[in-house]
Amino acid sequence: MNPNWAEENLQTIRTLMERSALYRRALAPIMLLAGAMGIATTGIGIFFKMYSVQEFEGLWLCTAVLAVVGAFRIARRQALKDQEAFWSPPTRRVAQALLPPLLAGLCLGLFPVLNGELDDQADLIPVLVWILLYGCALHSAGFFMPRGIKLFGWLFIAGAIALAYAAPRSEWLDNVNLIYWVMGFFFGVLHLAYGAYLYLTEKGKNAA
Repeated sequence: MNPNWAEENLQTIRTLMERSALYRRALAPIMLLAGAMGIATTGIGIFFKMYSVQEFEGLWLCTAVLAVVGAFRIARRQALKDQEAFWSPPTRRVAQALLPPLLAGLCLGLFPVLNGELDDQADLIPVLVWILLYGCALHSAGFFMPRGIKLFGWLFIAGAIALAYAAPRSEWLDNVNLIYWVMGFFFGVLHLAYGAYLYLTEKGKNAA
C-alpha cells in the first residue's frame, strides 16, 4: 500500500470530521432554497397545466439544475466566509458520492423529454426513480456529512418504495395533479422541514 495514499485518506477523513459543523451550517440554507423551489415548481406546473410528460419532466429537470447551481453558490459563499478552500478533498468526496445517483436520475429524466413521441401520463413513473435515486444520493453523502442527512435519505428511499407498492392500487400515476403534489411534498415540504430543523437546532447551539 502506498503510504502517501493512506496518509492522504486519513487526512481527508480527519478534515471531514472537523468540518461536520461547517457542512451542517451550509446545509440549512441549501435545504430551505431547495424546498422553496420545490413548492414553487409545484404551483407553476399546476397553475399553467403543464401535464404532458415533456412539460412535467422538463420543468422539474430545470428546477433541479437551478437548485444545484443555487446550492453550489451557497456552499461556495459559506466556504469563503469561513476562509476555507471550496473544492477541497473532503468536498470532492461528497461530490463523488452524490454524482452517480444524481447523474442517473438526470439521464433517465431526459429520455422522455427528448423523445417527442412519449405523451402518456403513465410514463411519469420516472418520478419514483427520481425520489429513490435522490434518497440514495443523500444516503451516500451522509457518510461524509452530518448523520441526519442519511436518515433524510432513508425517508426518500422508503417513500419511493411505498409509492411503488401503492401505485397499482390507487392509480395515482394517472393523475398528474396528484403527481405534482407528491413531488411538491418530497422535494418541497420535506426540504423546508429539514432546513428549518437544521436552522433552529444550529441557532439553539449558538445561543447555548
